[in-house]
This record gives sequence, C-alpha cells and structure tokens, in this order.
Amino acid sequence: MTSNPKRLLTSENPVTDTTEALLKSGFHKSSTCNNDPVFQNFDVSYIKLTPDGSLDIHKQRWHHWLDQATGWIKHFEGPRSSCDLYGTCGPNGLCIRSTKSTPTCECLKGFVPKSDDEWNSGNWTRGCVRRTELSSCRGKDTSDGFYRVANMKPPDSYELVSFGDAEECRKGCLSNCSCLAFSYIKGIGCLVWNKELLDMVQFSEEGEFLFIRLARSELAGSKRIKIVVVSAISLCMFIILGLAAFWCWRYRLKQNGEARVAMETSEDSWKSSLKLQDVSGLNFFEMHTIQTATDNFSISNKLGQGGFGTVYKGKLEDGKEIAIKRLSSTSVEGTEEFMNELKLISKLQHRNLVRLLGYCIEGEEKLLVYEFMVNKSLDTFLFDLKKKLEIDWPKRFNIIQGIARGLVYLHRDSFLRVVHRDLKASNILLDEKMNPKISDFGLARMFQGTQNQDSTGRVFGTLGYMSPEYAWTGTFSEKSDIYSFGVLMLEIISGKEISSFSYGKENKNLLAHAWESWSETGGVELLDQDIADSESDSVEAVMRCVQISLLCVQHQAMDRPNIKQVVTMLTSKMDLPKPKQPMFVLDTSDEDSGSKSNDDKDLFSDDENNPVQE
Repeated sequence: MTSNPKRLLTSENPVTDTTEALLKSGFHKSSTCNNDPVFQNFDVSYIKLTPDGSLDIHKQRWHHWLDQATGWIKHFEGPRSSCDLYGTCGPNGLCIRSTKSTPTCECLKGFVPKSDDEWNSGNWTRGCVRRTELSSCRGKDTSDGFYRVANMKPPDSYELVSFGDAEECRKGCLSNCSCLAFSYIKGIGCLVWNKELLDMVQFSEEGEFLFIRLARSELAGSKRIKIVVVSAISLCMFIILGLAAFWCWRYRLKQNGEARVAMETSEDSWKSSLKLQDVSGLNFFEMHTIQTATDNFSISNKLGQGGFGTVYKGKLEDGKEIAIKRLSSTSVEGTEEFMNELKLISKLQHRNLVRLLGYCIEGEEKLLVYEFMVNKSLDTFLFDLKKKLEIDWPKRFNIIQGIARGLVYLHRDSFLRVVHRDLKASNILLDEKMNPKISDFGLARMFQGTQNQDSTGRVFGTLGYMSPEYAWTGTFSEKSDIYSFGVLMLEIISGKEISSFSYGKENKNLLAHAWESWSETGGVELLDQDIADSESDSVEAVMRCVQISLLCVQHQAMDRPNIKQVVTMLTSKMDLPKPKQPMFVLDTSDEDSGSKSNDDKDLFSDDENNPVQE
C-alpha cells in the first residue's frame, strides 16, 4: 500500500471489527438456514488509497436467489480529521483538531518554525525548533521549567517510567537533561519524552496535560506578559473608578444645588401661599428659636407622635412654655394637614379650642407653635388607673360640656363652618384648670354657604370614632362629628377606651355595653366604678349623658341630633327621646325595637328652631 512499509499513515487505527474480515480477503459470505430453503448472500469489497493518504472501503452485496447485486456503498472513510494523519505538523508542531480538511498547525510555546517560508506556505513537515536552548544541557545548574498544555493527545515515542506521582515525575524529568516533556496520566503512570515531540494533537475538550520543558527566560516572558496585562487592567479600572467618582461628585454637587434652589423655591412658595391664605397675623418663629426652645428637639421634650409628625414641649427665652408640632418630612398628607390646620386655626378663636401662636418654615422644616397645655391630653387621665381618680364625675361632666361648646362654635357660631373629622380623647387637651380644648385640625374641612356634607376618596381618622357613613363611603358632615362626640362621651363616662374594651363571650364592644346598660338600668352601671357617686344628682346626670351619647351614635346620620340640640339636652331637664340601637351590636332587644325605630324616624333635624321633637 506504500513504498515505505515503515512509515505510519495515521495516528489512529481505522480498522474496526466490522471491516477486519473485508481487509483479510475482500470477500464475505453469509447464509440463512431454517425449515425453509437456504439463502446465501455474498459481500464483495474493494479498498482505495488516494495520493493524499485517504483510505476508502466500498462494498457490494450479491443476493444469490435473486441473481442480482446492490450498488457500491462506502463502508469506511479515513482519516476522519486532518490531525489523524501522522506527524502532520512535524516535530514540535501542534495540530489543532477541527473538522476542516486542512489542519491548523502551531508551534509550541518557546518554539519557532524551522523554515518560515515553508511553514507560511502550508508545508509543516519540517516542524519547529526551540527559540532558546535549555540551560541544563549547557552544563549549568538547571533553571528550566515546564509549561502546561491542556487537552492533549500525547506525542509519539514516549517512555513509561516508574515514578509514584506527578511531582516525582516532574522532578525525574527535570533532573534528566535529555527529558523534553512529561505527562502523568492516572491509571497509566509517568510518561516522558527524550526525543523530538512528534504527532501532537490538541482537542477542544478532554485529553491529557502535557508539560513542555522550556528555558527559564521563556517562562519569565509569560510572567512578564501576565504582569503587563494585569497592570494594564488595573490601570484601566483605576481610571474608570476615578472617572466614576468624579462623575458622582459632580452629580451630587448638581443635585445639592438643585435641591437648595428647590428648597428655597419651596420655602418662598409656602410663604407666598400663606400670604394668600391671610395668616399674616400669626407669629413667625425663626428655626434657631425653635431649636433653642426644644433643646434641639430633645427626646426628653417629646410629648407625642402621630401619623403627620411629632409634638415637642418648648420654652421660649421669656419663660413661656409652648408646644411645637413638627411636620414629618416623609408625609404627603402631613403637608396638606399643615396647610389646612394653619389656615383654619388662624381664623378660629374660642376658649374650648387650642390656640395657635405661630409657625415656622425653613427649608424642609415646617412647624406649628401652640399654647402649652399643662395637663396634656384627656386620654392620659381617662385610661390611666391612677390619674383617672383626679377627674371625678363633676369634672368629667364639665369636660363633656366644654367639648360640646367647642363644637357649637365650629359647627354654628364661627363665620366658618368647620367639621373636625378626628374628634377623640387624644385630641382633647386640658389646661391647668382641666378645661378642655379641641386640637389637631389637620383633617378638618370647611363648608361654604348651604353645603351640609361632602365626601372624599381618602378616609383618614381613627377607627371606633368614625361614623359608619364616613368609614364606609367617605361621606362626612356635622353629624360625623356628633357620632365621634357620642363615642367620646361614653369613654368619659366609663373610663373605657373604644378601641380596646370588650366584654362577655361574644366580645361585645363599648357601644354594646352602653346599650345593654341603658336598656336594663338606665345606664347608671356604665359609670367608671373608681369614681362612682351615690348622690342622686350625679346618678341622674350620668343616666342622662348615657342616653344622649346613644342618641349621638345612632347608625343613620339623620337620626342624630345636631350639636345645639346636644347642648340643650345637656343643660336642661327636658325629656329625651329614646335612641335606636347602634350598629355593631348583637340584637338582644324584643320585637318592638323595629317599630320604635320606625316611630322615631326623622327624630332630629337641622332646624335650630326645633331642637327636639317627640
């Protein structure tokens, strides 16, 4: 098949078990034998070897019983890759395995083509030579090293030596000046090469590691390249980070400038808006005055906190005590509340309303300054086991009447008609004589002309105090405040908080307790037992207040009295109508309760000339 019988044509064995019989004789016979007649088949093959070293095997099958043959079929074709040809890239040349018919040859690291002209023309048979001779073979102390090449088919002409592991294999090769490469393969052992490296192939994956012996200078060059690359990358990263830091600094500088301008613009717009709202009569406090008065908003001066901001106690230079409401910078609703409260309270003056002394606007800070109430809020007395003893029934009744007078001013007597919308114990402040003052007008709304109700898509307030129509539909009116006042009256009488009180197996709330107490005993048992008084006048006043409070918390707004009717009932001994059972209460009344409700329909009207109808 070749003129040189010692020359290898391929680096892989193309002969498989299937083709072995064909290569022996070129003829194959098979028979089919059973109870039926015997059939014989004959396979005839021929082999073609091309000048470029390709080997093709074709075969043809002859069917004896049909007396005919099939066409010629290619049974084998090789080599499958250009790198399968033995020594394609010459000594020290590396063939990169691919599906292309033309191989890709490269010199190993530290080697150069033996003939540049031939190599560049595609004739790689002369291979590559070292660029730098090995130092150990020049009689000097060995300073050579090894360069690792991955995914390799090891070269031809290796020797198997008995070294225990990869490190021993490396040391053994390094100590032998004729050793040019080594590879340690698990399951086989240490392979070394003492001759030129021939027939090397590199795969895209798998294969073995081959360690090529190189002079130290060749390896140092690789390290120098790595150092240069790493240094260049580091320098680029440093420049990028520097530019990013500079950009961030410029951006923040710009943002701060814009924020400063926006802050100044916002402050100017607020002040302009306040002028339009005609609040120029109020005192304007400088920020440093507020900070000095509150010891820079010290926690020790903190009085309380709500959804719209925090309240602090302060003391001015003249010794006058004040309360400062600091708007939360994150509350959008708080901004509306601030403006609303400033606009309304500046125009409202009554002994049962808290007095606004002034305001402060500086940058993002917005503050309201009030007169300071020594006894803080009503809830701190009502719901404290010890402090509740300080407000006996006469004081509680006086507080109820004071709150009612404040509501009369808001609803009827001021030139503005105002609905508070957030009447509760924590918003009733007490002065040194325990006189009540309604505070916190952030949610208040003003009615114009003949308007008697309004609605909103955003319901704000405190559950338990909100009237059913406001909580469910957002509709509010003076009667919404009446409902809240009724709940507040029950809390003042009983000393129980609407949001936390419950009794019985069914966990009935304060309204249910008041209804049952009034239905059974006229409501006398509802009075806070810690301050209970057996005097007949007190008992009668308690029973009357319980009935008035139940009239105020009726489900339908039109069934509730207006505030002037409430004051009339509180200050006179007129007969009171029977209230309808409030909602959220299990029905424990008799069948007549329904007829009573129908009989008392439209019991109260907004006609001030007809305060009570029966």
